[in-house]
Amino acid sequence: MFTINIYLRFALIALFLGGGIVLAALYSFWYALPLILIGLALLIGYFLLGTIQSAATMLQAGKMAEAEKRLNLTFFPALLYSANKAYYYMLRAGIAQHKQQNQEAERFLQLAREVKVPTDNERAVIHLQLANIAMQRNNWAQAKAYFKVAKNCKLTEPAIKEQIREFEKALKNSGVLKPGMRGQRMQPGGKRRRPKIR
Repeated sequence: MFTINIYLRFALIALFLGGGIVLAALYSFWYALPLILIGLALLIGYFLLGTIQSAATMLQAGKMAEAEKRLNLTFFPALLYSANKAYYYMLRAGIAQHKQQNQEAERFLQLAREVKVPTDNERAVIHLQLANIAMQRNNWAQAKAYFKVAKNCKLTEPAIKEQIREFEKALKNSGVLKPGMRGQRMQPGGKRRRPKIR
């Protein structure tokens, strides 16, 4: 997909809008109209798309600091169209998790959860990440609830299906999903609480 470098986009927005305003002041609005329209198109594209694609590419390459700096150039995330808004919060959550800032990651994931994502694949990823954070806190009930949502999604990506299977194994190994354990109170770490001796 073709993208314009964000710094080049900013320069072009300033050039076309600024040039259009100067041209309109010196000559006529109609002479300036093409420049103003191009500048507005670039500006609207920035508001709708942000810097998500380039930040995601950097994140995939393992360039966390660069990805975070690029995301910081999305000054108005609330104006992003829905899919990009969800991706913005998901990328923010991924960076926060890399920094082991789970509370911040959870906050961004909850924001992403509120946005309508384009496919069930993204919805499953969001809930799997939330389940993982809940499991790290030994909050098994919440982890299972998030996992259930992820598992019920109609998935098309093999990698996400594999993550579902791996997470289910982790839940089973913790003792949360073992048969005969339902209804019994669990101690942190998945151990059954011993009955009181009378």
